[in-house]
Amino acid sequence: MRGTLWGVGLGPGDPELVTVKAARVIGQADVIAYHSARHGRSIARGIAEPYLRDGQIEEHLVYPVTTETTDHPGGYAGAIEDFYREAAERIAAHLDAGRDVALLAEGDPLFYSSYMHMHTRLTERFDAVIVPGVTSVSAASAATGIPLVQGDEVLTILPGTLPSDELRRRLADTDAAVILKLGRSYPVVREALSAADRLDGAFYVERASTPAQRVLPAGEADADAVPYFSIAMLPGGHRRPPLPAGVAVVGLGPGDPDWLTPQSRRELAAATDLIGYAPYLDRVRPRADQRRHPSDNTDEPARARLACELAQQGRAVAVVSSGDPGVFAMATAVVEEAKQWPGVEVRVIPAMTAAQAVASRVGAPLGHDYAVVSLSDRLKPWDVIEKRLAAAAAADLVLAIYNPASKSRTWQVGAARDLLLRHRDADTPVVIGRDVAGPEERITVVRLADLDPADVDMRCLLIVGSSQTQWYRDDSHGDDSGDRVFTPRRYPT
Repeated sequence: MRGTLWGVGLGPGDPELVTVKAARVIGQADVIAYHSARHGRSIARGIAEPYLRDGQIEEHLVYPVTTETTDHPGGYAGAIEDFYREAAERIAAHLDAGRDVALLAEGDPLFYSSYMHMHTRLTERFDAVIVPGVTSVSAASAATGIPLVQGDEVLTILPGTLPSDELRRRLADTDAAVILKLGRSYPVVREALSAADRLDGAFYVERASTPAQRVLPAGEADADAVPYFSIAMLPGGHRRPPLPAGVAVVGLGPGDPDWLTPQSRRELAAATDLIGYAPYLDRVRPRADQRRHPSDNTDEPARARLACELAQQGRAVAVVSSGDPGVFAMATAVVEEAKQWPGVEVRVIPAMTAAQAVASRVGAPLGHDYAVVSLSDRLKPWDVIEKRLAAAAAADLVLAIYNPASKSRTWQVGAARDLLLRHRDADTPVVIGRDVAGPEERITVVRLADLDPADVDMRCLLIVGSSQTQWYRDDSHGDDSGDRVFTPRRYPT
């Protein structure tokens, strides 16, 4: 009969924070296994000591290296891999002999723990049971006496070993954060907190829940004396420095929340007022203290005027646009209106536009020179649109066509098709992208001669190939995504 591997979480350091179940398992196990550095002092064993009993076998697993260099032929990674393999075999020998093994882990066994390296190596052969433990995150929060997160705030947990730029990006894009694995990484962590304007609200917590516990403002910790078992904590509710009064015209991208940039998220989160076409505003989760100003899609001048009025009153205003705000969207209206409002600052926050999104679904149709044209004749006469289409077609440019049709504009697609056929082969591929990244996304590719206006509505974007654009089918995916369209970057001489 084989033994059972117990992954036992010991909590953050205080033996009284060991759970009742963990204490029972420790006391009943035949073998107690624990890690330590080469100095031999195991924090895990020290926490568990009150619950050990006489006669238990102890397996002391000593790391060959921690942060120092090694002469192992495989370097640090090779030395650690050999250690984990040998340690797993030592534990496996006890399990094969029918002995239950309690492998001790500070905090929780499955939360940045050494236990996981043994778990992945042993659970294919042996049964394993996890006893969860109180994490250092909870202990650090308790040490500050400040709520970590409340309501719908988002908590991000980060390893301090990330590069400074990556830490800064993630810190700027979350409500609350905990940074683990400090030690020699702390100067980088502090730099990232400062660069994200979050240092003033952050705490440094050292050896939480132990007699050596210390809590300091994160900016006051001595970077040269930070131990590995310490945490930088940014509680939720910490107000970032307010944005200056003004107008930010923010691009939401084509629809997929994953395509919203961190900068756009920050602008939206920090604004006092949100202005936009109602369906676009519905894509933004407001704070309780933000004011929303929805309007109809035809009210661009009125939206721009309201934004400037509020900004002049000292408000931080975000005007939202689908896609990129500078491509047939709200940036032009706001910048134009701002000429009448001296002192009102306008910032344009870029985003992915619909042409890029549609192109990505079929490959690379915009891989060479291309032109962007709107078929809407609400703001410019049709004869201007015709001249521009003809000029772009004569120049053999790929065309990205925005606003091809609407409920009141039903003939323009057919007229554009007929004009383009004077310059393009009938087999020229046309990509029809509808509601890209939305719930009703549909991508089709047709011959230019087969472009049916009935298949195009206001939620579509068209990409019309040049003479060099190629179209082929790849059915290896087994679904309807087999159309591949690309325009080579090299043009024939």
